[in-house]
Amino acid sequence: MTTFVFHTDPGHGWLEVSMHEMKAVNLNPYDFSHYSYRQHNVFYLEEDCDAQKFVDAYKKKHGHSPIITEKYAERTFIRSLPPIS
Repeated sequence: MTTFVFHTDPGHGWLEVSMHEMKAVNLNPYDFSHYSYRQHNVFYLEEDCDAQKFVDAYKKKHGHSPIITEKYAERTFIRSLPPIS
C-alpha cells in the first residue's frame, strides 16, 4: 500500500502524488488548479481543494482513505516549483 506525504510550511500544505498514482485513480494534471505545483512527474496538490479531489478519487477506487504522513518545513521547496498547469 502506498503512503503519501503531506508537506506543510507555516502557511499552507500540499499532498505529494506521482503521475502514476494520479492516473491510477483516473485523474490527470488538468483536473487540478494552478495553486498546485509540479516537479517532473511528481505533483504537489494544494490542501484547500486539489488534495481532497485526489483523496476522494482514491477512496472511490480503493474503498478506503490513503495513508498520509506529514512532513513539516519552515521553508519548503514546493513554493519555488512551477504551477501544475
